[in-house]
Amino acid sequence: MFKGLQWKMVTIFVLLVLAIMTIAGTFLILSVTESYHQMFAEEMNLIFTDSFIEQLETGIAQDETYVKNVLSAFTARMGIDSYRDYYILSAQDASVIDTSADVTESISMQSANLITALSGEVGRQVSPQSSIMDYAVPVRGGAGSYIIYICDTKEELTVIIQRIFSIIVQAILMGIAVSFVMGYFLSRTITTPISNLTKKAKRLAEGEFESRIDVKSDDEIGTLTETFNDMSVKLQGAMLEMSTEKNKVEAMLLNMTDGVMAFDTDGSAIHINPTARKMFGISSESVIEFDSFFNEELHADIHLGDMLYLENIRFAERDLVLKDISLKANFVVFEDELDNTSGVLVVLHDVTKQQKLESSRREFVANVSHELRTPLTTIKSYAETLLDMLDNADVPVTFIHTILNETDRMTRLVKDLLVLSSLEQPDQLNKAEFSMQMLVSDVVDTLELVAKDQGHRLSLKITEPFDGLFYGDRDRLEQLLYNIISNSIKYTPNGGKIEVFAGQTFNKVTIKVKDTGIGIPEKDLGRLFERFYRVDKARSREKGGTGLGLAISKGIVDNHGGTISIKSEVNRGTEVTIMLPVLPPEPVEV
Repeated sequence: MFKGLQWKMVTIFVLLVLAIMTIAGTFLILSVTESYHQMFAEEMNLIFTDSFIEQLETGIAQDETYVKNVLSAFTARMGIDSYRDYYILSAQDASVIDTSADVTESISMQSANLITALSGEVGRQVSPQSSIMDYAVPVRGGAGSYIIYICDTKEELTVIIQRIFSIIVQAILMGIAVSFVMGYFLSRTITTPISNLTKKAKRLAEGEFESRIDVKSDDEIGTLTETFNDMSVKLQGAMLEMSTEKNKVEAMLLNMTDGVMAFDTDGSAIHINPTARKMFGISSESVIEFDSFFNEELHADIHLGDMLYLENIRFAERDLVLKDISLKANFVVFEDELDNTSGVLVVLHDVTKQQKLESSRREFVANVSHELRTPLTTIKSYAETLLDMLDNADVPVTFIHTILNETDRMTRLVKDLLVLSSLEQPDQLNKAEFSMQMLVSDVVDTLELVAKDQGHRLSLKITEPFDGLFYGDRDRLEQLLYNIISNSIKYTPNGGKIEVFAGQTFNKVTIKVKDTGIGIPEKDLGRLFERFYRVDKARSREKGGTGLGLAISKGIVDNHGGTISIKSEVNRGTEVTIMLPVLPPEPVEV
């Protein structure tokens, strides 16, 4: 109860009054004490003036009883009463000669004023700490020397101080009572609105937004209450809006055809929508951990720690193959309002139908290409036979040559289509270990004669030594090098230069083919690897190209996990860069 703000304020009021009254009382008592001492000193100084002392000394010379008679006449002026007495002392031994006291008492020689008077000076020092107030005046005459000593026991001052103290105590008690009552009622004017705000805040926390607090004042408390009411209304609107958006998101997650999974930074699943549960056959009671689920069960080769703490892996894409379906999983890191990493979101797309359609398309292309190959072979054989029988006939030879050339071009086209079809199925590659340096050298040696026939200089430079054997499909990589170097030979004017640079740096093989050919316009560089795309269609057909060479080259590089890029300037030449990772041989299944 007494820990509340109201009682704390009451306590402050009481302590404040107590402190003020105590300090005021102390100063009052000290002031009265000091004033009493000052009045005594001033009173004595006004009586024992230099002229009065001189008068006393003159009177003593004529009559020894003169001092006694004079002091008896000045008793009222000196304030002689039951608390204050005068003494006439001998200056030789401080013995009492006469006194106003009823009982003659010995005088303490510890008085500083008395000692001063014995030395011949007026002792007028007043000290509030002393137990008495005294005043000593030396008087010298012809008959002898005397000391007039006035002593006040301060009993009157003590009585006055006691009365003042009693009054102060009564005032303190009354002040405490008044401050208690005033503090109680004044504190209620502050604590009551605060208590109402506290109760309203608790109701807000429980979801009650309708009730309002009445504003009963125009001060800061009233402003706070009005502001709180406004906040309650706005908070209610914000909560309704958030609830609406939450319901929308939940409806979308429940009914969307894609699976959605969200994981916290510790790897535990915080949300899995019904579609994702159906895809993986996860029950609502199952406990899912990111790394164990995607790495150990699905072999997706993705780790939560890499995505959370490596800046270059904030997004990832993986293909997941289950028993009945194929999924494309997109992993992305999400953050909170303060841009702190909060977890990983996984979106799952069912690509089973797309893959089936793509497989059907590839199968169709392969079948069509295979079916075209047979009639084209037949046409070619008949055309060759017809050509041999034309020694005495009138059939134009150029016509037969055209049939043969077009048949050859269609045959190359079908072969290239078959190659493209096979490259779309990486498991059909015949990978083995071989010497990459020997492969590059063999291809360059083979094409060197072709280059010389057109007046070109074809050279090979090993920039970095090759470390060990390369694991890949040798035939496809040989086809890749033939395509790239042959293009350089075809599209370089006679007398040009083609340079091949090859080497291995760490775990990456780099091959560059640089020529001084006609170059490629900048607008065409982005589409060079598209199927059937030709920069100059007429010239490409004239050179015997099918428009599939670079597409095949790109497919071969992709199947080996590498990259291929082309830089070119018109009439300045072209540079093709191939980069292939050196991978270990795949384990052989027993």
